[in-house]
Amino acid sequence: MNKGILIAGAVLGALAVILGAFGAHGLKNLVDPESVKTFETGVKYQMYHALLLLFVGGNTFISNSTKITIMYLVIAGIILFSGSIYGLSTNSLTNFDFRKIGFITPIGGALLIASWCVLIYKFFQLRNL
Repeated sequence: MNKGILIAGAVLGALAVILGAFGAHGLKNLVDPESVKTFETGVKYQMYHALLLLFVGGNTFISNSTKITIMYLVIAGIILFSGSIYGLSTNSLTNFDFRKIGFITPIGGALLIASWCVLIYKFFQLRNL
C-alpha cells in the first residue's frame, strides 16, 4: 500500500507543478489577476497535500489502515477543494457556472483538515517515539 500512496503523492505533486505553470503562464492572459491568485491557492494546497502523502507513505510508524484513511481523505479533499477552486477561478472560460457547486470547496477543505487530524491523533497514540 505504501507504493500506491507514494505514487498518488508523486502524481498529485507533478500535477500541481503542471497546473502551477499553467496558472502562471497560460492563465494570466485569459482571466483577471484575482482569478490567477485564486487558482494558485488551489495549486498550493494540492502540493502541500501531495507532500503529506509522500510523508505518510514513506514512514514506518503509521499503520497501513491509517495511511489508507489519510490517502482517501487527501485525494477526496484535493478533488473537492482544489478542483472546485480551479473551476471557480476559470469560471469565465467555461459554459458551466462553477459557482453553483461552490459549496463543495469547504467540504474539500474539511476533508483535508480531517486528514491532518487523523495524523495528529495517531501521533498521540505512538508509544515508541
